[in-house]
Amino acid sequence: MSTIRFKALEKANSRTPIIVEELDKKSAIFGSNVFNDKTMRQFLTSEGYKAVKSAVQHGTKIDRKLADYIALGMKEWALSKGVTHYTHWFQPLTGGTAEKHDAFFETSFDGSDPVEKFGGDQLVQQEPDASSFPNGGIRNTFEARGYTAWDPTSPAFIYGTTLCVPTVFVAYTGESLDNKAPLLRALNAIDDAATEVCKYFDKNVKKVTPTLGWEQEYFLVDRALANSRPDIMATGRTLLGHTAAKGQQLDDHYFGSIPTRVLNYMRDLENECMLLGIPVKTRHNEVAPSQFELAPIFEETNLAVDHNSLLMDVMQKVAERHEYKVLFHEKPYKGVNGSGKHNNWSLATDTGINLLAPGKTPMSNLQFLTFFINTIKAVHDYEELLRAAIASAGNDHRLGANEAPPAIISIFIGEQLTKVLAELEGVTNGKLSPEEKTDLKLNVVGKIPDVLLDNTDRNRTSPFAFTGNKFEFRAVGSTANCATSMTTLNAMVAKQLIDFKKEVDALIKKNDLKKDEAIFNVLREYIKGTKKILFEGDGYSEAWEIEAKKRGLSNHKTTPEALKAKVSKKAMDLFKGLDIMNHVEVESRYEIELEEYIKKIQIEGRVLGDIAGNHVVPTAIKYQNTLIENVKGMKEIFGKDFEKIAKEQITMIKEISQHIEGINSNVKEMTEERKKANNLTDIEKMASAYCNNVIPYFEVIRKHADKLELMVDDEIWTLTKYRELLFAK
Repeated sequence: MSTIRFKALEKANSRTPIIVEELDKKSAIFGSNVFNDKTMRQFLTSEGYKAVKSAVQHGTKIDRKLADYIALGMKEWALSKGVTHYTHWFQPLTGGTAEKHDAFFETSFDGSDPVEKFGGDQLVQQEPDASSFPNGGIRNTFEARGYTAWDPTSPAFIYGTTLCVPTVFVAYTGESLDNKAPLLRALNAIDDAATEVCKYFDKNVKKVTPTLGWEQEYFLVDRALANSRPDIMATGRTLLGHTAAKGQQLDDHYFGSIPTRVLNYMRDLENECMLLGIPVKTRHNEVAPSQFELAPIFEETNLAVDHNSLLMDVMQKVAERHEYKVLFHEKPYKGVNGSGKHNNWSLATDTGINLLAPGKTPMSNLQFLTFFINTIKAVHDYEELLRAAIASAGNDHRLGANEAPPAIISIFIGEQLTKVLAELEGVTNGKLSPEEKTDLKLNVVGKIPDVLLDNTDRNRTSPFAFTGNKFEFRAVGSTANCATSMTTLNAMVAKQLIDFKKEVDALIKKNDLKKDEAIFNVLREYIKGTKKILFEGDGYSEAWEIEAKKRGLSNHKTTPEALKAKVSKKAMDLFKGLDIMNHVEVESRYEIELEEYIKKIQIEGRVLGDIAGNHVVPTAIKYQNTLIENVKGMKEIFGKDFEKIAKEQITMIKEISQHIEGINSNVKEMTEERKKANNLTDIEKMASAYCNNVIPYFEVIRKHADKLELMVDDEIWTLTKYRELLFAK
């Protein structure tokens, strides 16, 4: 009997759900551990409070003297809640979060006069080792200095007994070494650009805020079962394993009754989220067995990104209490759906208007159409860059796998809005006649709310879909930091809005057109020029691949291929022109992401070789020896007739040998290809070699191993099987 596997199963089957008590009404505990507006009013001086609010609302810098008072108030609040340490919480280019804890506790030089200390200097800036994080060549190992700097737009929070201060992370030379700094710059860019366009419609708009509502999909697996699988432990997914007889075919898991143990985990997680001010609202079973989803109320994008990064860490910590492991990998199991992180994006004004929601008047709908069509134009112009923003080794398994959007970026807007755009396409070039103005405002623009009332269908095969009052970027991977896709999306829409305003102003000035006429004229040209990006059909079909190629749309199915768009002149000009990233920052990220891709495939290759050689092959040989002994016994009993009587056993012995040879020979060849790839000095060629020369062996080795799993006695198979991983609750 396979000791590890069956002990793990015994543990998993003997679990009892942990009782979780509701702390209070969610509205009563929400944000209790956050240094939010209510807390700041209580613990800060009026000057300190005003300084923080001004920094959040207007981006003004906080004076160092005021920072001391803010730090004092923050410390007193934290101490009142039993906090002992503080940390600068940041998001380096590892895809996760980072923190270094320091105690408030300090003494004088002789060890006397102990005191809890936390001043403005500790709040505003710290100095972690920059060379120990991915930097893409920005920093040399002997130039280790980097800085974390307080981001007052994202409130400090308490987790456990630690005060966490959200920060940006930059190199000594000023280049960003994290995901947050470029995002903040992109948000500033779209705020400026969108506010200027809004003034066409409402002079009172002073600020436009991009909003984000992410949907986090994930798998839960019992911790003992996860620990019994070396591939899950090392890579976050199963590299081997035959699909279970029952998977998701019956659609009985989706929106089904949530298992008691899982529900208690969710309740515990929600308690933590409420305390941390993460506004989670929705929870449900997803399509695949043991797959689930949670989603929050939308928030300002920077805060939403921070909350998602924090959530992924909290999810794992809460899972430990419930003896679960959370799998965020985009494709942890073969044969069932993988996981994504849908990013629902919109723009909101400080006057309370969602710019992507139709209004009740022709003027408000013209504003809606302006931002709606400009977003389409931005995606049309930068579709390759948007695809690059979601590229990863994990997402390569998911995109286009008949469960997630394809690698071809297209936009779904629905039949009714397609008709509206067709109407607008027919607008006269230049000045509009009174009849045409009336027809547009009453019969086209004026009726958009009624049109959208029945436009409720959703195209789940579309990577970028309009869903009534927002765009849903569905192609983002479940492990991704939302900052990457949000930086790109907000940057390209900002650039488009800047270009739009220039074109409209030029028409008003040169052609003596009225504002509405100029806007209609520019939008008409955008509609004509962006048709190729709009697609209403089945994104999974082969016909769409053929059609997309005819349209000139990219179809980059692998990460090394997709990432090249990040260092194109077009991308460089976009980020540099908006002061979001300079060429050094862009190139460093490209190198970091290629390195990450290489290392992940390298690790997977090593783990695959290990478990194939140390688990699958020895187990297969052991079972084969049992069959051989059986055949020998047959021969002793039946003599010359044994071959006929033991025919099936002999066939199995031969098949096992063939699969063992298939595994060993392919593992050997894969290892040689890895060595060749590792000897390459050009990182692009190395990534390409891993993609094209190493990865193909994975499926071949897996095929042989999975065949053996079906043949070998279940009692001696060492690797926990899919039916156990997916259905042991």
